[in-house]
Amino acid sequence: MEIFANALPALGEAWGLILQPMVLGYLVLGVVMGLAVGVFPGLGGIAGLSLLLPFMFGMDPILGLALMIGMVAVVPTSDTFASVLMGIPGSSASQATVLDGFPMAKNGQAARALSAAFASSLFGGLVGAAFLTVFILVARPIVLEFGLPEMLMVTILGLSMVAVLAGRFALKGLAAAGLGLMIGTIGEADAGGSLRMASYDIPYLTDGLKLVIVGLGIFAIPEIVSLLRQDRSIAKGAELGGGWLDGVRDWFANIWLSVRCSIIGVVVGIIPGLGGSVVDWIAYGHSVQTTKDKSNFGKGEVRGVIGPESSNNAKEGGGLVPTLLFGIPGSGSMAIFIGVVALLGSGEIEVGPAMLKDNLDITYSIVWLLALANVVGTILCIALSGGIARMTTIRFTYLAPFLFMLISFAAFQSGQNFEDLLALFVIGLIGIFLRRFDWSRPAFLIGFVLSNPVEQFTNQAFQIASFRFRKSFEEGIDYIFSPIVIILIIITVVSVVLGLRQAKNIMAEGDVQSGTKRAPMVFLLIIAGYLLVALINANMIPDYNMTDKIIPMVIGSFALGCCLILLVQMIRRPERDAIFADKEVAGEDADAPYGLWSTLAWFGSLIVGTFFVGFIIALLGFLITFLRVRAGAGWGKTLILTACGIAFMCLMAGVLNRDFPPGLLQHYVPLPWPLGGE
Repeated sequence: MEIFANALPALGEAWGLILQPMVLGYLVLGVVMGLAVGVFPGLGGIAGLSLLLPFMFGMDPILGLALMIGMVAVVPTSDTFASVLMGIPGSSASQATVLDGFPMAKNGQAARALSAAFASSLFGGLVGAAFLTVFILVARPIVLEFGLPEMLMVTILGLSMVAVLAGRFALKGLAAAGLGLMIGTIGEADAGGSLRMASYDIPYLTDGLKLVIVGLGIFAIPEIVSLLRQDRSIAKGAELGGGWLDGVRDWFANIWLSVRCSIIGVVVGIIPGLGGSVVDWIAYGHSVQTTKDKSNFGKGEVRGVIGPESSNNAKEGGGLVPTLLFGIPGSGSMAIFIGVVALLGSGEIEVGPAMLKDNLDITYSIVWLLALANVVGTILCIALSGGIARMTTIRFTYLAPFLFMLISFAAFQSGQNFEDLLALFVIGLIGIFLRRFDWSRPAFLIGFVLSNPVEQFTNQAFQIASFRFRKSFEEGIDYIFSPIVIILIIITVVSVVLGLRQAKNIMAEGDVQSGTKRAPMVFLLIIAGYLLVALINANMIPDYNMTDKIIPMVIGSFALGCCLILLVQMIRRPERDAIFADKEVAGEDADAPYGLWSTLAWFGSLIVGTFFVGFIIALLGFLITFLRVRAGAGWGKTLILTACGIAFMCLMAGVLNRDFPPGLLQHYVPLPWPLGGE
């Protein structure tokens, strides 16, 4: 009864918070932004949230959450357009939908497939929100018992699952997570203030890399560059046909399949690291297994759409369980979600046990914003289907320069330094090569996000345990190996064993073909080289500052060990082995009419131009040149689009009270805003 006595008032306060016109307006805005992002393959929830990050500083917490949840909730719904209309997975979570959704579209049943998918998505999203509500009620008393050792074990559990379940080669997942953790330790250590892979001669690195920059670089840049290289519209045609009500009837006729797949989505979403990479395939497999006549699957079977789409949206509710209760990201988008929450208001909100204790009303606001966002998103998807379908016929070449513009502005806002743009470019390169060689980018990002919690929990737990051991051995052991810790250790071991068995079925970056030995091995050697340098650097920290060196030493040694084992495997295996996966060998990247470096040079030119003449002047030249030369637009269209881009940037900066990156020119010549000055 005490549980309900605490929870019911919080539920009422949550509804009071979200049922405000301003909050609902921000929710709808987030949903619209999520629709725009989800329509384009690759620009999923992680890339969308990355674009939102810099604008969250100091925003009212409930407004910021409404904007964010609106975007997160609708992406798994809107990415259905790409899967059904184009046969291209809108994100990793919509791969299975392509198998039957695209054949239905080719058979003139696109509207039927979309409406069945939207109905399933709405139902799955509501199931996820309902589960989360009940789970928080039940779990809250247990979570409040978690101390430092328990939180450290939960963090390790999250890391072990993310790394092992991140791709066909568990070692690649482990090494990617280790690399993310090591890059997360760059800068001044919290405990003793030692510098790691940084120098006071380069002040930028002493504060470490910002999550905004890492999120944009790892996810947004690789996808934008890949789509730009193909230089085409995403879809050749966008005919929806009829049958909207037929799709809803199909869903209702298969409602128990939708219920079961929604539960699968919730359960899989709870497990950190699984999330979108496998949930649709598990649900699709269940749909096939429970259907008597399996002959129509892959040819346009509506159950092959209903199952995956039900699980996709339900997994968002499940993914919020480890995120809200323990501060452990259940997926890449949840990793960025944690970073955003810390930026809201005056920084008083922190996900984890403290949030359940001090901000239960905010916790429930998140849950029911998720439910509302699913309803609003589904309504908008149906209402705007015709227009959204036509959006997919726009050449991506016309969108890319404006996306480069946005991510450059977003990255600069994280620290207001030109070095932010350089860091974005470097991290973008890492993201491009992780994607190319089938290394898990979510594992890297979650490793980066958890680097600080791992270090904090380890150091603090070690200090308290040392004090307890000095009092008595029994007291120290009781502190470290509490019943919850022992249970979590068992779960971690079981998850690693099961994960190693399942990892071969999970493709971190899709079905990537194998290539020659040279390029994948060179990339592996570069990663191993960085880890070795970081290890040597950490070892140079004096022993009296052991708390600053122990985590990078342990993690760096482990990640380097994984790389060395991978190297031995690469030497011994033939060239066609899956370990040599390379997107430049076969598929869209290999067949793209434009090369990687020539495409990336366009983004580099914007950064170089910014260094010399400032962002707005550089952007003016960049947009005109890109649209005329790369897109082949006429002067009229070029000038109109350029003017719109510059006006949008100035409007955004003015509303948010932000400055643009200045260049050398602004140091010598005083220029009015927005060309220079403040």
